[in-house]
Amino acid sequence: MFDTIAGLPVHALVVHAVVVLGPLSALMLLAYALRPGWRTGLRWPTVVLAVGTAVAAWVATQSGEALEHRVGDPGYDHAEKGDLAAISMYVLAGATLVVVFLLARAGQAARTSVVGAVVALAAAGFAIFAVVNAGHSGASSVWKDIVANTSPSSEGGDDD
Repeated sequence: MFDTIAGLPVHALVVHAVVVLGPLSALMLLAYALRPGWRTGLRWPTVVLAVGTAVAAWVATQSGEALEHRVGDPGYDHAEKGDLAAISMYVLAGATLVVVFLLARAGQAARTSVVGAVVALAAAGFAIFAVVNAGHSGASSVWKDIVANTSPSSEGGDDD
């Protein structure tokens, strides 16, 4: 089910959603938690983006396993780092629901705002770290040997 689409690995397609939307979701949660005046407008977009990104992370994990069965172990501990990135997206989605619920009901209560900000900061930091780490290991597993065996040329779109 999560192997290929139109002849391309699903993983290579969906992983970009996690790489882009994961950090964006983390930043939106931080904005929601730290900017009380923005909360009304950010509430639903933040929740929808966080939950949608968690779903995309699940699809990326499933499609990554299908790709691994097809081509073998990606190396660079990418599978483990990808699993951690997916977990971080689930944590971010859960933290988003908790923070939005807490801050929507608490209004401007200082203690609740601080708790919401701490939860948001921890979840966002974990998500951004895990996604960058997994993305780097994935890019290394695909491109590192290819780039190492080539040299820059004046042809092919070089801007120099």
